[in-house]
Amino acid sequence: MCRSCENEEPRDSQAEAAMTTQDGQGDDGAPDVADATQDTTETMEEPCPAADCDSDWAYYEMLPKPGGSYEVRLFTCDECGHKWRES
Repeated sequence: MCRSCENEEPRDSQAEAAMTTQDGQGDDGAPDVADATQDTTETMEEPCPAADCDSDWAYYEMLPKPGGSYEVRLFTCDECGHKWRES
């Protein structure tokens, strides 16, 4: 029974058996982070956030977020090599 709305539905034992608890999950460590300057020719106009750099261009690479359903864009400044991610 739901404590908020008091809705009551029968339990699905097959669905519960397929679930994995946190104790049953393994930690594969941190995901690999690719160097955005390797094997990429894609650049875009993106101002470098480094204080001493005036570049407006950066290489970028799209990487999936661990366990997520969307991607994150990683930037590397074309001029100074500063790295950052899209926020």
